[in-house]
Amino acid sequence: TRLTKEGSSGNIRALPDGSAIFTQNRVMGPDDLYRLDPRGRVRQLTNVNPALLAELDPVKLERFSFAGANGDKVWGIKVKPAGPQFAAANLPIAFLIHGGPQSSFGNGWSYRWNPRLFASPGYAAVAIDFHGSTGYGQAFTDSINKDWGGKPLEDLKLGLSHAIANDPQLDGNRACALGASYGGYMVNWIAGQWPARFKCIVQHDGIFDSRAMAYETEELWFTEQEFGGPPFDPAAMEVIERWNPVRFVQ
Repeated sequence: TRLTKEGSSGNIRALPDGSAIFTQNRVMGPDDLYRLDPRGRVRQLTNVNPALLAELDPVKLERFSFAGANGDKVWGIKVKPAGPQFAAANLPIAFLIHGGPQSSFGNGWSYRWNPRLFASPGYAAVAIDFHGSTGYGQAFTDSINKDWGGKPLEDLKLGLSHAIANDPQLDGNRACALGASYGGYMVNWIAGQWPARFKCIVQHDGIFDSRAMAYETEELWFTEQEFGGPPFDPAAMEVIERWNPVRFVQ
C-alpha cells in the first residue's frame, strides 16, 4: 500500500496511537516533518525554510520513464529553470549521475549534488535512475552486481536520448556529464566508452582504477559484494578488470 505521494520519505517513527512521524523532502526543498494518521492521511507538521527557499530561482520538475536495458522500465527526472527568460530558451544539459550505486536521483533534496541548484542558472538537469538504483524493488537494485559498466551505461544512453527526443528545449549538442562516487566512476567509464557525446565531463570523488579502489577502501565488504570477492580472488579480478576505467585511458 502506497502511503506517500511526491518526494522522498524516511526516518519513520511509529507512535502509540497507530500514527507515525516521518521526514519528507523534494527537489524543491529539504526535510520537513509529516504525520501519517492511522487511516493513512498525511499532514505536514513543519515548514522550516520558506524564507530561504523563496530566495532560490524557480525551477520545474518532470519525471519520465523509458525502456532501458533488457526492456525494463527505467525512470528519470528533468529539472529546468522556470523563469520567463527561459520559456523559449535552448537549455544546455547537466547530465547528473548519482553515486552509491545503490541510491537514487529521484524527487529528493541533496546537500551535495542538488538538481535544483544545477538547473537554476539556466541548465536542464537530467538524471536517470539506472539499474542498481533504489526505490524500484530489490531485484532492480541488485541487477548492478558484477555489471557496473553494463546495464547502467545502457540506461544512461537510452535515457538521455529519450529526454532530448521528447523535449525540444534540451540542447543535445551542449551536454556535460557530472558524477561523484559511483557517479564519478561512471563518468570515468564514459570517458573511455562514450566520450564523443559530451562537451565536458566532471568527476568528483570517483573511481579511476577499480582494482586500486578495492585495495584502498575501508569498506572491506564492498568489493566482495559488488564484484563477487576480494581483489586477489581470480573470479572477482575478472569482473573488476572487465569494468575498470583505467583500462581505457587511450
